[in-house]
Amino acid sequence: MAWAALRPQLNPQRLAEEYSVDLGIDASRCKYVIIELQDNALRKLAARREFTETGLATFRVRRVDNRNGTTSILDIKCDLNELGSKLQQLIAAKLELGEADEVKCIAAGHIISPNATLTAQQLKNNQQLIVIICRRDDQNGALHDRIAKIKADVEAVVASQSQLMEMEDQDGNPVFLPPNENRALLTGLGYCEKARAAMQREDYEEALLLLLEADEQFSACDSKLLESVDNYALLNLDIVWCYMCLKNVSQLPDADRRLSICERSFKRSYGENYSRLYALKGRGCPERALIMRLQLLQGIVLYHQNQRDAAYERLEAAGIVLSELKVNDEQLLLLVEMGFEVSEARLALRSCSGDVERAVQYIQQRKQQLLDARKQSKEERAMHRRYAKQATQESDWVNPRSVCTLTEMGFERRLAAAALRRTENDVARAVELLQTNSAELRDSLPESQSVDAVLLAALLQLGFKEPAARAALESAENKLERATDFLLKAIQSEEELLQTVERVTELAKRGAIELNGASTSQAAEGAPSRFLIDAVLQKAKAEVEAYQAFKRLNADLTNTDQDYLDLPLLQEEQLLAEYRNLLEQ
Repeated sequence: MAWAALRPQLNPQRLAEEYSVDLGIDASRCKYVIIELQDNALRKLAARREFTETGLATFRVRRVDNRNGTTSILDIKCDLNELGSKLQQLIAAKLELGEADEVKCIAAGHIISPNATLTAQQLKNNQQLIVIICRRDDQNGALHDRIAKIKADVEAVVASQSQLMEMEDQDGNPVFLPPNENRALLTGLGYCEKARAAMQREDYEEALLLLLEADEQFSACDSKLLESVDNYALLNLDIVWCYMCLKNVSQLPDADRRLSICERSFKRSYGENYSRLYALKGRGCPERALIMRLQLLQGIVLYHQNQRDAAYERLEAAGIVLSELKVNDEQLLLLVEMGFEVSEARLALRSCSGDVERAVQYIQQRKQQLLDARKQSKEERAMHRRYAKQATQESDWVNPRSVCTLTEMGFERRLAAAALRRTENDVARAVELLQTNSAELRDSLPESQSVDAVLLAALLQLGFKEPAARAALESAENKLERATDFLLKAIQSEEELLQTVERVTELAKRGAIELNGASTSQAAEGAPSRFLIDAVLQKAKAEVEAYQAFKRLNADLTNTDQDYLDLPLLQEEQLLAEYRNLLEQ
């Protein structure tokens, strides 16, 4: 049929009649396909000729409107040496949009950067693009503004000193990574969580953009790390799901690549034919919902690649899993009436083959398992925070409150600080060290340096309690900026941070702290004391903003730790029926 498309002089009607008999397809449908292939071939030929003569590349741009389900296709011509912003401008002009930044272009699974040339981003003549429009007059605000706010919130939370986000596996055990990879992966996972919330609202445009941003973060991680966790597999699976929901077949090569990544990762995690998973959790495990979606998407991609037999096999395999994962609505309602969340009830019923009594036990055991794992991992998490601080030159941080706790128990302040530094602020271990090795600990202490009274007065004027301020100065060896950092890191709630901001703001209004004499330069290394006030205020406000960003991020997220496994499978069932139907035609 492709050969016929390149022969415009042949009669399409005659070819359609011939292929109709050979393939068992309606003649009118055959004719439509032949003409479409013919047009595409002629268009690509013309684009190649124009590219050779003028240097202008032609992009086949598919715009999908997720709100009304419509798709429009247009050709855009642009020099490959131009920046991505130029391509945005051309598309915006063609679509009669007000501003170019309302256009988000996606090529081969990556968002086109406005600040790099098209050549540098490996775009080519005749390449197909997806375009997502971020209109300023959207009911929920401009899409690109929402994406920017989400990114800013995730970055603020990840950067917070309050450890608002920590990584753990599905059983509640902590996952420890080098600081840079930990930050990148946490950021990517934050984007994924918000993308999943957008997918639940069926806002696949927003979800796709967030998932591609997460993909960029994941790419900063070591490849071996990505191979060892299933988050990257789920990311790729979700991206292809968004492609499908946006009805974007132009990204088939990228979809095929991502599904291959997902399948390889599942095999590493779950074993060949998922044997390891089934041996551990049984064939009713909730992870089978992900396997079903993978098989369904593979079948859809194979169908569009015209591999009908392979597509049929994948779709049939998906259908078998789907039938086994169906949950009885009456049983689900019964568990919900008992007070359980819909998500945990559905997962429990799938895991227990529809047995309500076992499902109740499953939910209770799951909650207890998470509670125990997080309780047991408390010391490990503290050790990880030490490791991260070492890598960022913060390994000497000592919690002033813990110093106060130990001094109230009767231990000498300097010894208490040294013990906490060695035990990474673990009070119980510090007590043991003080009781068993106090002599060795004392010998290792540097020459005693008394707390500078002027610096202590400055911290007291900032509103810090005297015992904590004294402990911070001793630990920081009378370096005021480090001492204030220690004190701010010891604050454990948003309310206390807000009180600190209020106190320091009021102090700033009244005027600078009065520091005179020889200690003035020592106080802030030659800077005026107003510098100290501004620095404390800025850091405290950043932590307050992190708490507020955390609240915004969690506003539309579920509290279920396994929500990524909770697929109702209604859309999957509809798609399965649709593509089975297409294969039968």
